[in-house]
Amino acid sequence: MRRVAVVGLGTTQFRARWTEKTYFELGFEAAKSALADAGLSRADVDCCVYGMSNDFFSRQSQPDMILHDYIGLPPKPSVRVNSGGATGGSALRIGFAEIASGMYDSCLVLGVEKCADCFDYEAGRSSPEMLRAALYAADMTYDNPAGRTAVSGYALAVAAHQEKFGGPAEEQMAKVSIKNHGNAIRNPNAQSPKEITIEDVMNSPKICGPFKLFDNCVISEGASAVILMSEEKAKEVAKNPVWITGVGAAHDWPSAGSRENLYEFAGSRIAARRALDMAGVNDARRDLDLAELNDAFTATEIMAYEDCFLCGEGEGGRMIDEGATLADGDMPVNLSGGLIGCGHAAGATGIMQTIEVCLHLRGEACERQRANARRGLVQSCGGPQNAWTVCLVLERGDA
Repeated sequence: MRRVAVVGLGTTQFRARWTEKTYFELGFEAAKSALADAGLSRADVDCCVYGMSNDFFSRQSQPDMILHDYIGLPPKPSVRVNSGGATGGSALRIGFAEIASGMYDSCLVLGVEKCADCFDYEAGRSSPEMLRAALYAADMTYDNPAGRTAVSGYALAVAAHQEKFGGPAEEQMAKVSIKNHGNAIRNPNAQSPKEITIEDVMNSPKICGPFKLFDNCVISEGASAVILMSEEKAKEVAKNPVWITGVGAAHDWPSAGSRENLYEFAGSRIAARRALDMAGVNDARRDLDLAELNDAFTATEIMAYEDCFLCGEGEGGRMIDEGATLADGDMPVNLSGGLIGCGHAAGATGIMQTIEVCLHLRGEACERQRANARRGLVQSCGGPQNAWTVCLVLERGDA
């Protein structure tokens, strides 16, 4: 298996609405930036992997076909990936395989989401398909009619974790929200940078116990792209490559009733373990310098500390209490602001997280830079209760 490098990075801002750009214009912008960062042209791209999670969002069946055309990449081969919130990470996994296998030497991995373009032309107004489309992720025969939503599914897992381990407490969850909104202040591409207090979080409207408004991520529109290359080609063009040294993935039971337990995300643990083992990471807390983890909800970030082996089971709340995951802690998490602070554009999120880690490894994260960062972890999750997880370990070129 060949080594795979990240040689180009490109992203748009994440916003609640990009009224002035279509999904293919956003994708074009991210692709152009990634190619420019790598010093390459479209002619240097051998294949493409597109992460686009929901046709309803973009108001277009098979939107990757239109995007591929708009960027000007036919007849180069492409494939589209869709695994909910984990779509960006899944696209990276497929792109990695294209290069590592020897099939191609370079790959554009591009994720984009435009979640609010639904429009009823007969009525002449916006339509509510965005909200309806998100509900279709639940089993439409059993779970959806019973009222299951993304929020209630995760709330069930958090409640089980609280019953098993006594946490995370709501005050600990609030600290995650404060941290990630605060980290976003130093990220010019973030959608929701702000200073908030524990009282702001605790007093925000209840969504679905134990989640309140500020415990939830923000839904975004945006695009992110990376250029992957084989080691031989990367050494020809890249001054500062970042290596993907570990990849792990799992597809857990989407039905909560089929799982062995509800208090952990077993698929996330499997994906993290595989990625860490592949990269030769024996002690994640000691050997990693930073991580971008799933914070679709504040409590899922705390559970991710445990599922990614940064601490023991039931000890995630203590990590946030002790400040370990703050920007100046020994294991900073979500310096980008995460899904809560930077935003969650499902097709692009895992790629955005990867770009963030790469910037730190390249020493280019500006005022949010993690000093002397050499190795980082990305956890990309999606589907009911983290049905999909992809984890990546990334290392600095001289590591």
